[in-house]
Amino acid sequence: MSSLQIAADDLQHCEVKHYEVQHYEVRFESLFDPGRAMSFPCDHEGHVDLDSLPARARNNYLFARAMVGKDYLPPHVLKH
Repeated sequence: MSSLQIAADDLQHCEVKHYEVQHYEVRFESLFDPGRAMSFPCDHEGHVDLDSLPARARNNYLFARAMVGKDYLPPHVLKH
C-alpha cells in the first residue's frame, strides 16, 4: 500500500470541523454627507491591525479617527 493510499484511508476516519469565520469592520460615517463613510477591517471589539493595512488605508484610518466629532461620527463595529 502506498503512502497516498494510507493517507486517503486515514482521511475517511477524520472528523471535519467547520468554523464560521466572522468578519467585522469599523465604520466612520460622515457628519455632513449622508452615505459617505470610511470602513476598515477589525476584530469583534473594533481593534484595527494597523500593520496589516496598506499605507493609504492606514493613513485614512488615522485621519478618520482624528476627525471624529469634526467630520465623522464616532465609529461603530459591523459584523458581516
